[in-house]
Amino acid sequence: SLVWAATPGMLFRKNRDSSLHPLNLSWVFGYNSSLAVHSLMDGEDRVLLYVSSHVVVIHDILGNKQYHLQGHTNVISCLCVSEDKRWVATADRGPDALIIVWDSYSGVPVRTIFESHPEDGVCAIAISQDAKYLVTISAGNVQKVCVWRWTLPTEKPMCSTELQPEFGHQDYVIFNPQNPHEFVSNSKTRVVFYLWVRQSQLWDENTAWLLSPQTFKCLVGQFSQSVFHFNNTQALTGTSAGKLVVWDMDNPRTLPEELPAKPHGVTATKVVSMQKESLTVLKVLESCVVTGDVKGQVKFYDGQLRLLTIYTHDNVGPIRSISFSTILRDPPGASPESSQPFLTSWSDSSNSVSLTLNRNLILSTSDATMFHVATDSTNFETILQEAKKAVNGIACHPQEPLVAAGSHCGLLKVWDYKETQYLVSRIFTEAGIQCLSYDPEGYLLAAGFTDGSVYILDAISLQSICDKFQFSQGPVTHISFSHDSKYLATADETHSVTVYKRVLQNGSRCWEHLAGLDSHYKPIRIILFGVHSDSNEPRLLSLGEDRQLVEYDLNSSIKDHLVVTHRDRLEQAAVPLCLAWYPQLSTESFFLTANNCYKMKLYNTTTKMCRKTLLGPTYGSPLEKIQVLPRTSSADPQQHYLVYITKDKVGLQILPVDGNPHKSSAFICHPDGASDFATSHDGRYIFTAGGKERTFMKWKVNLSALDAAAFLGGEDLIPFYNLLNGGREGEFFRELEDYFYYVQLCGQGIDTMENRQVSTHIPLEEIPSVMRAIGFYPSEEEIEDMINEVKFSKYADTGEQVTKINLRDFIKLYINHRPALGLSMKTIQQAFQILGYDNEKEDKVIDTGDFLSLLQCRGEQMTEDELAECLVTLLGRRLGEGGSEPDTCDPTGAAALTEEKIPAQITAEVFVADILGLPIAK
Repeated sequence: SLVWAATPGMLFRKNRDSSLHPLNLSWVFGYNSSLAVHSLMDGEDRVLLYVSSHVVVIHDILGNKQYHLQGHTNVISCLCVSEDKRWVATADRGPDALIIVWDSYSGVPVRTIFESHPEDGVCAIAISQDAKYLVTISAGNVQKVCVWRWTLPTEKPMCSTELQPEFGHQDYVIFNPQNPHEFVSNSKTRVVFYLWVRQSQLWDENTAWLLSPQTFKCLVGQFSQSVFHFNNTQALTGTSAGKLVVWDMDNPRTLPEELPAKPHGVTATKVVSMQKESLTVLKVLESCVVTGDVKGQVKFYDGQLRLLTIYTHDNVGPIRSISFSTILRDPPGASPESSQPFLTSWSDSSNSVSLTLNRNLILSTSDATMFHVATDSTNFETILQEAKKAVNGIACHPQEPLVAAGSHCGLLKVWDYKETQYLVSRIFTEAGIQCLSYDPEGYLLAAGFTDGSVYILDAISLQSICDKFQFSQGPVTHISFSHDSKYLATADETHSVTVYKRVLQNGSRCWEHLAGLDSHYKPIRIILFGVHSDSNEPRLLSLGEDRQLVEYDLNSSIKDHLVVTHRDRLEQAAVPLCLAWYPQLSTESFFLTANNCYKMKLYNTTTKMCRKTLLGPTYGSPLEKIQVLPRTSSADPQQHYLVYITKDKVGLQILPVDGNPHKSSAFICHPDGASDFATSHDGRYIFTAGGKERTFMKWKVNLSALDAAAFLGGEDLIPFYNLLNGGREGEFFRELEDYFYYVQLCGQGIDTMENRQVSTHIPLEEIPSVMRAIGFYPSEEEIEDMINEVKFSKYADTGEQVTKINLRDFIKLYINHRPALGLSMKTIQQAFQILGYDNEKEDKVIDTGDFLSLLQCRGEQMTEDELAECLVTLLGRRLGEGGSEPDTCDPTGAAALTEEKIPAQITAEVFVADILGLPIAK
C-alpha cells in the first residue's frame, strides 16, 4: 500500500500533472498564522507543515515545492502532529465538520471521522505520544471532550464528557507524554485535568482551577498553554503576566483498572514569575522547558525552571508556535558530558563554556512570519513573511507571468507565478489595500485603499509615479483601466464612481482627477470598461445592487462633471451581482450578467434588451464575479470559457451558456469567502483571493477535463431531460406533452368535428398558459422576456421574427426561466415579514383590505376586473356542492367570495393553502 511503503520526502517525487479535474490547486500563498507551524524535515530537505484556509500545506522550502492535503470543506480550526512527525490530525468547525488523520509521508488520508462534533465542529485537538489516541474539544457553547482510538474503524469515541460552562472556552489541549490516559486543557481562566479508562466516561481530575490574585498574592494573568512536566509529578501553565503556574499531582500516577471513587488530587503549589512579557507558547522537550513570548523571545529552562539560554531577535513578533527538528546536530567540539540532552556545552578557542541548541527550530509568529533558527548560530532566518490581515486585492500582469496581491495590513507583493518566486514588495502604513488593477500595457499598477485613497504605481518597482488621489469618501472597492490606458475608474463603498484621466504636462504623462458621481443608491457590484464599436473610444459601465446599469459618456465629461448617457433597470425582483462582455459568438453583441437567483442573462449591448435568460451554475451560492478566460495561442478560436467565483468556490463554464449543468464545474477555494480572482494573461492559471483567510491560491486550468465532463453529460436535450422531475420517461414530461397537444386542440376549436392538424409547435402567446399549467408562475415582465427571447432568436441572422415554439425549445425555455431552486415557502414568508405586521398571536399578517390594495397599487398592478377574475377562479372552486359556476367578470361576486372565504387577517400559510390552493411541504 501507499502508506506502508511510504518514506519521508516521497511526496515531492510524485507526478502531479495527470489530474483529471478542470481546476487543480497548484500553489497556496499565505497561511493561517493563528495555528502552529510544524517542522517535518530539516537539513538538506527543509520541509514545513502548516494550514492555509481548508488546506494542509507540506512545503519544501529549499526545493520550492508544495504538496496539498485536501479534504476539508470548512476552514481548518486546529491540527496536531505525532512525535515522529508522520501522522497529522486536522479538524474544522462548521457544517459537516471532519476530523482527518493524514500520513505525511504519502499524503494519504488514513482515517476520516464524520460527525464527531456535529453541532459546531472542533476547536482543539491533540495526539498522544504513542500516536494511538486523539483528544478533541468541541467549539460550541457547551463543550464536549472526546477521546478517539483513530486506528479503529469506529465513528464513536472511546469516552467523552461535557464541560461545565463556568470552565470557560477551553481552546488548548495536550496529552501527558508519559501517560496517554491523562491530558490537560485550559481556557483563558480555567485549567482542567482529565483521566480516562477504557470503556468508561471521561473524568475531570479536578474541579477546573480558577486562580485569582488573592490565591498567591500576585497577578496571575490569563492562561495561554499548559504542559506536563517531564518529572511526571507536575504540570505547568503559562500566563499573560509572564508567570508559570506549577501544579503538583498526587501519586500514584499509574493507570487504575477503573476510575477511582475520587480522582487524583491536583494542586496549584506556586506561581513562578519568569518575566514581565506575556508567555504565548509553552513546551517540554525531554529535560527542558521552553517558552515563547510576545516579544519574540525563546527561552530554555531546566527542570527547576532555571534559565539556561535565550534566543531573541529584534524583528521577531509575538511567537505563536515553536517546532523542533527531529535531527540532532552536534556543533564542532561538542562535549559528550553535556548535562542537558537538548543543550550542548562545548569549549571554544578561549575555553569558555556556553550552551546552545543541538536541534534546529522553526518559529512562527502571530504576524504571519516564519523563522528558521539554525543549530550553530543565533541567526533568525526569515522563511516566509505573509499577509497578517485580509487579502482582498489581486491582479495579473497583462503580458508577463506576474501576480500582485494586496492586504489590509498594507502589504503589496508581486510574484513570478511561473517560477513561484517572490519578486518585490511594498508596505503602505496609512491604510489597507482593497483592490488592484494593471493597465493593459503593463506599465502601471493601480491600488485602491480602505481610506478611499488611490495610488498609481510603477508595475515593476512599485514606486508611486504621482501623488496619491483622495477623492473617495469610503473604501475603494473596484478599480479598472480603460483599454487604451487613458482612463482609470474606481467605485467605493459610498456608491460613487470616480474617473481619473491621463494627461500630458510639460511633455510627460501624468494623471489627474476628472470627475466623480454618486451613481447608485446601493453597493456597486462592478465597474467595466469596454470599447465603442464605431469609434474605438472607451466605454464605461457600472452595475449596482439597485439593479441599475449606468453608462457614462467619457468624451463629454469635463472637470468635476461626469456625464451619464443611459440608466437601465436590468432586473425586476432579482439582484444583478456581476457583469462581463460576452464573446462575439454571433452577429449580435451582448454583455452577460448573473443574479442572485442563479440566472445568467444576455443583454444587447446597444438596446439593453434582455435577449436570453439561462440557468447558471448552482453550487450553493450565486455567482459573485465573472470574467471570460483569456485564450491560449493554441486554443480553438471558437471555443470560449467563463471563470467565476461564488461565495466560497471557483469554477469554469463552457460558452456559449445554454443552461446545461454539465458545462460547468466548481471547486471549494475559500470556505470563509472568496473576495476576488484574476486570470493569467494566457488563460493557464486562475488566482483566487481569500479575504479574511489571509491567503490567495493559484489554480491550474485543465480545459480538456471540463470538455470531457460536458461530453459525458450527454448531447442535445439529454442534460435538460435529466433536470425535469422524473426525466424523459417521467409523468411530468408526459403531462407537458399533453398540455402541448391540448393547446393545439384549443386553437383548432374544442368542439370541431373536422380532422385535426397535429403539429410540433404552439403559438408564442400560449407560452404563459402552459408554463402556469406545469407549475411555473412568471410575472408579466418575465412573460415578455420569454416571448421576446423566442421571437427575436433569429432576427439578427435572418431579419425575421419567430411566431411559434416546438417542444424541444419549450423544455429549454422552461428549465432556464423557472426558479432555480423551485417555488419556496420561505420566499413568501419573507414577503409577509416585510409587508405584514404582528398580530396578537405574534404571526405576521396582512389585513385583507391592505392585501387587495397591494395587488392593485404596487408592483405589476392588477385591475379590479383582473383581481375579481383571479379570486373567483381561485376561490370559486371551493364553493358549496351543487352551487352554480360563479361569474368570473362580476366584481360583486368576487367581493362576496372574499368575505366568505378569506379571513380578515391573512398569514403566509393562509395565502398559500387557502387562496392559492397549493400544498405546503412539511
